[in-house]
Amino acid sequence: MATILFSAVGAAAGSAFGGSVLGLSMTAVGQFIGASFGRALDQRLMGQGSESVETGRTDRFYLSGSGEGAAIARAYGRMRLGGHVIWASEFTEHKSSETVGGGGKGSASSSSSKLTSYSYSLSLALALCEGEITSVNRVWADGAEFPIKDLNMRVYHGSHDQLPDPHMEAIEGPGAVPAYRGTAYVVIEDVDLAAFGNRIPQFSFEVTRPAQADTFDGQADVPHCVSGVALIPGTGEYALATQPVQMSYARDGAGIANVNSPAEEPDFNVSLDQLVEEVPGCKAVSLVVSWFGNDLRCNACESRPKVEQSEFDSDTMPWQVAGLNRTTAELVPRSDDRPVYGGTPCDASVIQAIQRMAGQGLDVMYYPFILMDQLGGNGLTDPWTGAADQPVLPWRGRITLGAAPGQPGTSDGTAAAAAEVAAFFGTATAADFTVRDGAVDYAGPDEWSYSRFILHQAALCAAAGGVESFCIGSE
Repeated sequence: MATILFSAVGAAAGSAFGGSVLGLSMTAVGQFIGASFGRALDQRLMGQGSESVETGRTDRFYLSGSGEGAAIARAYGRMRLGGHVIWASEFTEHKSSETVGGGGKGSASSSSSKLTSYSYSLSLALALCEGEITSVNRVWADGAEFPIKDLNMRVYHGSHDQLPDPHMEAIEGPGAVPAYRGTAYVVIEDVDLAAFGNRIPQFSFEVTRPAQADTFDGQADVPHCVSGVALIPGTGEYALATQPVQMSYARDGAGIANVNSPAEEPDFNVSLDQLVEEVPGCKAVSLVVSWFGNDLRCNACESRPKVEQSEFDSDTMPWQVAGLNRTTAELVPRSDDRPVYGGTPCDASVIQAIQRMAGQGLDVMYYPFILMDQLGGNGLTDPWTGAADQPVLPWRGRITLGAAPGQPGTSDGTAAAAAEVAAFFGTATAADFTVRDGAVDYAGPDEWSYSRFILHQAALCAAAGGVESFCIGSE
């Protein structure tokens, strides 16, 4: 409609001027100008007609590369390094077309356009540093961390017997690709450049390269000398789970409780992998699992599992420890509206952790641990000083008699002291515990004694398939 209207207006305006231009009357010239303007307006208001629109097409790309004689980085420990492009394939152009617009019969616009979009991909190899590395843990593209699982990436650790990359050989031909022995590098296949605006991003990598075994005078450096470590903190309801644990939050929907790194893997798995990579000589790990004590006087002290909150739970791995669930367990004390510790790891996660460590060739020393959770103003008599309150979050090694040895009124050295100690240990026995379908059942006395604590942990080890050693009564 606008084309017709402005064509008539242009013709009238041209007639008013009169004369001619290049042999054309001003009427024809005015009609052409008006029609062009009206057509543009029609397209803006009613669609682009049958015109084809192309987006994303690029004529050329630029690669950062490494030249003859460029220095090769040498890394120690864990470092972030930029990669040098040492090989790249030809760019592959991907073309997709779709019809846009066209509202159909009776709509304001029945015209449509063909939209053609272009995207590109390529494969490339990037040299990192002198080998031999143990891993590439993280990747950044243009400064933003990129999940490794979203990259089809192979890592060559820089050994002196590594072979050429098969993908590079498939493109360049057998025998035409070097193995880059002694140089750690990565090959990334079919990098989709659409996410980077159809351009090649600047990649950087977190590389782990422990001290090499053949150091000065034939002595191994520290990472190769460490044979065992303790895995802490030993708290966190799902800190030891090796599978993602989805929590159901009434107000905010769902969330994953134990995935907190860009690796998008459970935190325990990421930590264990980094341990194996950075300390290759480590063969044994102490797995710390904590319950909570509530009194320094042994005859009054209970040892029980606790949770951080009781409102939300997981559908995939509900919190359950020693017959308690999230609603029947006590809460970890809070300070500044936050729990002072993470909750006790649920039984299922402990079993998963033991099995994962054993699967990676590590000897497991199981380490039951008591955390004391008294806060200020607890109203519990201090057995060491007689004060009205026990210290805030005291050391478990201070558990003693109702009055410590050497203090007024102590029962030390008497039959009463033996009774106090017996009350701390309780009467639970191994016969009260059974392992069934990967879970621990308890049918003993209703007590939260030290014996129940220790024997429950031993039953978890049995449910997981066993451990190499078991630590009792540390500190």
